[in-house]
Amino acid sequence: MAKNSLEGSKEDLSKISEEEMLRWSKEELVKRLRKVENEKMNLMVEHGNLMKDVNRRLQLHLHEIRGLKEVNQKLQDDNQELRELCCFLDDDRQKGKKLSREWQRFGRHTASVMWKEVGMYQQKLKDLEARQETLLRENVELKEMVLMLDEEAAPGPGRAPGGGGLGPRAGAFFIWRAEVLVGWFGLFWLVGGFFYKNQPES
Repeated sequence: MAKNSLEGSKEDLSKISEEEMLRWSKEELVKRLRKVENEKMNLMVEHGNLMKDVNRRLQLHLHEIRGLKEVNQKLQDDNQELRELCCFLDDDRQKGKKLSREWQRFGRHTASVMWKEVGMYQQKLKDLEARQETLLRENVELKEMVLMLDEEAAPGPGRAPGGGGLGPRAGAFFIWRAEVLVGWFGLFWLVGGFFYKNQPES
C-alpha cells in the first residue's frame, strides 16, 4: 500500500511542472517531502519485514534440509548394515548346506558299513548255528556209540557176571565223560573258528 502511495506521489511529482513547483510555498514543499520520507520509511520497514520473513523461511528450509540429510545418512548406514547382514547370512547358509551334504554322505557311508557288518554277523550266526547242530548230531551219535559199547560190555546170558563188563554205573560215567569232552571240544572249536575269522588282515 505504501508502495502504491509512493508510486502515486512519484507520478504526481512527475506530472507537476517545474514552474508549478516553484509557485509552491515552503510549507507545502516540506509537507510533500515529509510525506515522501514517511512513505520511504514505510517501504523500508515493509522491506525489512519481508527480508525477515524470507530469512526465517530460509532457516526453516535449511533446518529441514539438515534433518533430511541426517535421515538419509541413517538410511544409508542401515542399508549398509543390512547388506553386511545379508552377506553373513548367505555365508552361513552356504556353510549349512555344505555341512548338510557332508552329514548326508557320512550317514550313507555309515549305513552302508552297518548293513555290511549286519550281513557279516548274520552269516557268522548262521555258521555258528550250523556248527552247533553238527556238534549236537555228533554228540547224539557218540551217546549212541557209548550206549552200544556199554550194552556189548554188559554180562550176557552166556557170560559170567563181572566178567569184563563195565556195568551200568561205569557206562553212565563213561557217557558223562564223553559228553563233557565233546562239549569242551565243540566250544573250543567254535571259539577258535570265530577268532580265526575275525583276525585283522595283515
